[in-house]
This record gives sequence, C-alpha cells and structure tokens, in this order.
Amino acid sequence: MTINDVREKLQQQISQLISSLDQVVQMYGMPIIQDKNGNPLWIDVREMTLRYQIPIKKVQKFFEGLKEGKILATKCSKCGTIYFPPQDDCPKCKISGLEWVEMPDEGELVAYTIINVKPPSFSHYQDYIVGIARMKNGINVTAWVNSKEVKVGMKVKLRITKREPENYLTYELIPA
Repeated sequence: MTINDVREKLQQQISQLISSLDQVVQMYGMPIIQDKNGNPLWIDVREMTLRYQIPIKKVQKFFEGLKEGKILATKCSKCGTIYFPPQDDCPKCKISGLEWVEMPDEGELVAYTIINVKPPSFSHYQDYIVGIARMKNGINVTAWVNSKEVKVGMKVKLRITKREPENYLTYELIPA
C-alpha cells in the first residue's frame, strides 16, 4: 500500500464521518456523538488539513541510524547532556555539532496513556498506547507501546519497527 493509497482511504473515511456528523447535527442541532463508552464528544465540523515539512539536515544521521538498526541520540561534548529526539544544538552550552551516541535498548515504563480518540490521520489504527520509558542512560523516550497489557514500572525494550500501512521506519517500546 502506497502513501497515496493510505491518503485516499483516510479521505474516504473522513468523508463518511463528516456525512454521519451532518446527520447528527440535523437531528440534534449540535455535533455531539457518544464514544464507545457512551461518553459525549463534541466533534468540530471545521476540517483542517495539515501538511508540514521539517528540515532534517542536522539530524539526518538519526534517520540513517534507523535504516542501520540503531536508535541514535546526540550528546553535548561540553556538559554531557544527552538529547532524544536528537538535536544539533545544546541550549545549555550554546554550542552546535553535538556528538552521536546510540541509545540503550532497555528501560522502564514510567507513564502511559491509551489513545482511543484519535486525530483523523491516525483513525485507521485501532486504539493504541503511547508511553514514556526511562532508558538505562536516564533519558526519557516517548513512543508507541506494542503490548496489550501495560503497567508503570514494567521493563521495556526500545526497538525499530516499520509502521504500517505507511511503510516507514520508526521506533516503539515492547515488553522486555
């Protein structure tokens, strides 16, 4: 499935949702629906499409690392602060050109949330979990948690995965 296929499928789903929402507004006079637990949700009828470009030249090595099976961070050679996601400038020391270090793959889940109200661009996914793990080097990593059961304090591993259906490399947390 190509990115255009994904985009087209999402647009079809969004169109169906807007059509359903139009019916709700006509019936009740307001765009309020119930989520799967019966809780009322206000659904804004304004549509916003957002596309953005992020220059990555200074952190391109991070993406190259993913292709090589490594998750990289940057480290300030002056103060030793590690930055993840990586950045090229240390705001503490006001220097650029930080060194690249590999992130440890072991950590502990310190917080998580289950996402069941999703933005349209993620609506094709089932409910998912986003967690924060403190890695062995003390750095917190925010990522999707690929597990049915989670609890604060559980041991996790940081791994590279291919996100489907978009078909791109990213990273996630899995139970250790």
